[in-house]
Amino acid sequence: MSATNDRASEPGVNGAGLSAGDKVGYLGPRGTFTEAAMVAMPSVSDEQIPIPLPTVDAVLDAVRTGEIAAGVVPIENSLEGPVTTTLDALARAEAPLTIVEEWAIPVRFALLVRPGQQLADIRQVASIPIAAAQCRQWLGKNLPDVHVMAALSTAGAAQRLAEEDPPPYDAAISPAIAATHYGLDVLAEDIGDNVDASTRFVLVRRPGTPPKRTGADKTTLVLFMREDHSGALLEILTEFAVRGVSLTRIESRPTRRQLGDYYFSIDCEGHVQDARVGEALAGLRRVCADVRYLGSYPRHDGKAPLVAPGTADPAFVEAQAWLTAIRNAGPA
Repeated sequence: MSATNDRASEPGVNGAGLSAGDKVGYLGPRGTFTEAAMVAMPSVSDEQIPIPLPTVDAVLDAVRTGEIAAGVVPIENSLEGPVTTTLDALARAEAPLTIVEEWAIPVRFALLVRPGQQLADIRQVASIPIAAAQCRQWLGKNLPDVHVMAALSTAGAAQRLAEEDPPPYDAAISPAIAATHYGLDVLAEDIGDNVDASTRFVLVRRPGTPPKRTGADKTTLVLFMREDHSGALLEILTEFAVRGVSLTRIESRPTRRQLGDYYFSIDCEGHVQDARVGEALAGLRRVCADVRYLGSYPRHDGKAPLVAPGTADPAFVEAQAWLTAIRNAGPA
């Protein structure tokens, strides 16, 4: 048993494998949505030490090296789709990581400025592209001529606006809480175009025993095709379909080896300990060039899957017993 697995069974270690005094990194600086998601996660408490880091890669690399015990990064937005930086970093073959928890929070953006600035003074606005995209309508109506600049994080844009002299831009699209952290004014609140927007975040750590199944779980996989041929994706989807495993997300991403070469990042309902999910993984192992298991963990919404007849664990046990009996019966 690995050191990580041994540790997961120690007293005081929670379901995500965290114990008192562990460092948990997040996409910083202070005031990001990622920090808010980390604070809301059931497995993270005041017993852990929060560590802000500048990029998604920095968070994940710090987990890989053991500098921190776990890290929280964004993975999906309800409006703009996947956070591709996270998907690609988790798909890396060297020093793999696993997801042990997810959480989603509503996204509310504000326009932050230095004290005394007015809307008419703004010529440049900074934020991460996914945030600026979610404020496109408000910007078009209220600041049609503004130049939008890319930042590493929403709170990072606010921090630079507050701390650099002269400021690199006139305003930042950021969570309103960042104004308190950095001494800025909130010029406009709730400037997002969709009041139902939310972002999903994941807690990752080095491989170990996954959290126990709850009956309302999700499993994340990275799948590489053996070769690009007619029906290749259908072969992958069939392994899920015939076992009654529903997908909640599927993305194709370039492998960066050659043009037209892609991998698939997939979330499916269920836990690796569920017979239907385990059998699907075994089938995928046969048809794919590589299958990377990125973890099974509780769904943030607590939604249990609808298990089709013949795909619950007892059905697989009975079918295996039937086959074993046939194999052991010998000639009639």
